[in-house]
Amino acid sequence: MKNKLNKVLLLVVVVLVLVIVGIIAWQLWWSNPSYYAVYLRTGDLYFGELSTFPSFTLSRVYMLQVNSQNQQNPVSIQKFTNVFWGPEDSVKINRNDVVWYTRLAGNSQLVKLIQTNPTLTPSPSAQGQAPAAPSPAPSSSQSNK
Repeated sequence: MKNKLNKVLLLVVVVLVLVIVGIIAWQLWWSNPSYYAVYLRTGDLYFGELSTFPSFTLSRVYMLQVNSQNQQNPVSIQKFTNVFWGPEDSVKINRNDVVWYTRLAGNSQLVKLIQTNPTLTPSPSAQGQAPAAPSPAPSSSQSNK
């Protein structure tokens, strides 16, 4: 009787492990990334792929930048890794500092922009200032307009 119970428990554990591995593999390889907007108490607005467990973390991070001196384009989106101090592409956020967060629609203009131009390297003419980070290679978007 005890031997049969051990086999049943072992079978249940193996099935649970396989289900968990399957879910994780599906999320990593086959699901489309979901982008979120996260608004912080500081007034900063970040965009990226959100993970809430075990910690509140954004990866593939973009941020909203306001340049009140640029009348043509006072608001822009910048890849987090493009800022001059060179952070990694992941941010752990204190949950107490989050005012709200929301999932972005897959067909939103921002998601489409991120999907077509994931690096979002700003050009001097679009920002009205020097780029925040040097580009790895010159591109056609940085030509004179």
